[in-house]
Amino acid sequence: MKQVIVVNEALLLPRGKLAAQVAHAAVDALTCAPAKIQQAWFAQGMPKIVLKAESEAELLQLETLARKAGLPVALIQDAGHTVVKAGTITCLGIGPANAEAIDAITGQLKLLK
Repeated sequence: MKQVIVVNEALLLPRGKLAAQVAHAAVDALTCAPAKIQQAWFAQGMPKIVLKAESEAELLQLETLARKAGLPVALIQDAGHTVVKAGTITCLGIGPANAEAIDAITGQLKLLK
């Protein structure tokens, strides 16, 4: 099991803003998972990985694929109080779920560095 957060790298968010958006995605996606999956993920140490997408369009495509696969999904849109305008899609949380199911959708993406 794992959780993946995919960041909209085109935004070039400052590190603090990026960290906050990733946290939003992790928490929101977790709340979309069934309690049994949540508990299994907790027991495994809550493994997660942060990947990058090149655009908002890529995030939306990944969201569609993840939803079709029945995975817990959270698309994060910023409130617009600081760095980006309201409604800007900053990242996508997928999981926790079976690692292979997530990899089928996000396996081609690169790690955020």
